[in-house]
Amino acid sequence: MVALRSVLTPLARHIHRHLIKQTKGQRLIPVRRCNLTACSSKYVLSALHPMWQGPLVAPGGNRQSPIDIRVRKSVFDPHLKPLTPDYDPGTCSQIWNNGYSFLVEYDDTTDKSILKGGPLEDNFRLCQFHFHWGESNAWGSEHTVDRRLFPAELHMVHWNSNKYSRFEEAVMEENGLAVIGVFLKIGKRHEGLQKLVDVLPAVRHKDSVVEFTRFDPASLLPANIDDYWTYAGSLTTPPLTEAVTWIIMKQHIEVSHDQLAVFRSLLFTSAEEEVQKSMVNNFRVQQPLRGRTVRSSFTPFLQQEPPAKGPHTGH
Repeated sequence: MVALRSVLTPLARHIHRHLIKQTKGQRLIPVRRCNLTACSSKYVLSALHPMWQGPLVAPGGNRQSPIDIRVRKSVFDPHLKPLTPDYDPGTCSQIWNNGYSFLVEYDDTTDKSILKGGPLEDNFRLCQFHFHWGESNAWGSEHTVDRRLFPAELHMVHWNSNKYSRFEEAVMEENGLAVIGVFLKIGKRHEGLQKLVDVLPAVRHKDSVVEFTRFDPASLLPANIDDYWTYAGSLTTPPLTEAVTWIIMKQHIEVSHDQLAVFRSLLFTSAEEEVQKSMVNNFRVQQPLRGRTVRSSFTPFLQQEPPAKGPHTGH
């Protein structure tokens, strides 16, 4: 999913409510309904988050996410540039359990942590990253590659600071957001992720927030960030606006089973609720491609995926 960034202040809550109301306004009609029985998922739909257990009004348009990436149908684009993340760990501020995932949030009032290059013409500020995962290692990712599912998927959310003055504006507009997607695979322990995993018990319940500083998000990128797919899509949680340039890494990262088990120990529910619900299966089912082109920065059948060399740490 791509969740709306927020902080726990009355102003932020007001802005969030305002955005949700806007999705019901004139600017996003006509609407179409996405019924889970019509969407592509062969797994237990009854186990999904309540958000997805019934028909949901989505904005009109043909660019909904997530999708299945069909490798042979992707189009090599030689004009796609190398991706250039330039992150300042000092902008990391806190972790928040928002009742759907946990968000690691960054100070985005300046261009200290930005993404540029790749398919992007502008600078995009990092505002948060989060994950999606399943109740087992058999599924959990939102995107798939030739229908292959991964246990989890990382989303790094950025907004266009050249065109817009704040995230809340960019999320509603064309070319407003850029999201890096990274697949997680079960394997060896990921040292860069462990600092985050160690703090997660402190945000076990919905609405929990703890200070979290000096975390370099580049440590979660794969060694090879030059090979990626890109397409025009949407947020994967309400308001589902079609403002996102998706950049999906070809190379995955490895995490241990025990690290992912800590994700699954989190809760959708607050401490006050009588029935506690495990935070699992927090993904949206896949959406039709509807004529979109998925471009690739690499020639799919002329090169092999390089062996993992550890996390990407460059800027």
